[in-house]
Amino acid sequence: MAIFPSPCSSSSSSSSSSTASFGSSTTAKTWIVHGIVAGVAIAAAVGARAYMTRFQKFRSRVVGIIPARYASSRFQGKPLVQILGKPMIQRTWERAKLAVTLDHLVVATDDEKIADCCRQFGADVIMTSESCKNGTERCNEALQKLGKNYDIVVNIQGDEPLIEPEIIDGVVKALQAAPDAVFSTAVTSLKPEDAHDPNRVKCVLDNSGYAIYFSRGLIPFNKSGKVNPQFPYLLHLGIQSYDAKFLRIYPDLQPTPLQLEEDLEQLKVLENGYKMKVIKVNHEAHGVDTPEDVGKLESLMRERNLS
Repeated sequence: MAIFPSPCSSSSSSSSSSTASFGSSTTAKTWIVHGIVAGVAIAAAVGARAYMTRFQKFRSRVVGIIPARYASSRFQGKPLVQILGKPMIQRTWERAKLAVTLDHLVVATDDEKIADCCRQFGADVIMTSESCKNGTERCNEALQKLGKNYDIVVNIQGDEPLIEPEIIDGVVKALQAAPDAVFSTAVTSLKPEDAHDPNRVKCVLDNSGYAIYFSRGLIPFNKSGKVNPQFPYLLHLGIQSYDAKFLRIYPDLQPTPLQLEEDLEQLKVLENGYKMKVIKVNHEAHGVDTPEDVGKLESLMRERNLS
């Protein structure tokens, strides 16, 4: 008598085999998925670390340059004027040395009297040409003569002897955080009494903090032609920083109509389509533009016990 295997037993055996095969396949797929996810996570972590490393190194090497010339049309010998017993250039130097973002600080001048004065109080000096048209060109020449690689050059105006070190650090950090900008500077609130002073340069910004325009006249200018006490007018502070690569090409840019008409070098940057990042600071401007400003500054320093 022939004995045939039970259909039930055959089905059960086949089912067990299929289940084992399916489970094995599912496990394999699960491991593959986990492997892919882990690989993506590792790649993301490596990429993030590389990005952060590049970000941390972006425009990291910074030099501060104080351009100083003797033959100023408005105030000859201004860097050497005494302010409560110290040359103005020395006071500017001492304030700038307190900035934490500067790797190096130098004075760039075309005058031996200024150079000798600076060396006496311990400043590093770079001699530059008398043909430099403005402070930016003087900074560029000094940068070339330094012979070192810097990513950012900070132009620190020598006629701001009470400049806050935090403002220097602020314009450096602003340029480091704005890769689409080649230039950064600072503004503060404009006092109503300075609204029509051509030595007090005004500025207007867009909603993202980039400069639209600078002027010696009042901007914006309303229909009444009067100062609007409710409007937050902005005063440009002389400090500015540049991407070092841009600074090298700046002298080769042709002078522009607005730059020449206003006699403001930053307008050449804007007219050529470059972006300029601007920070707002709470700082009273105490620039020395004329001999009369010296007495005002000394009186202020006495009032505030600033030596």
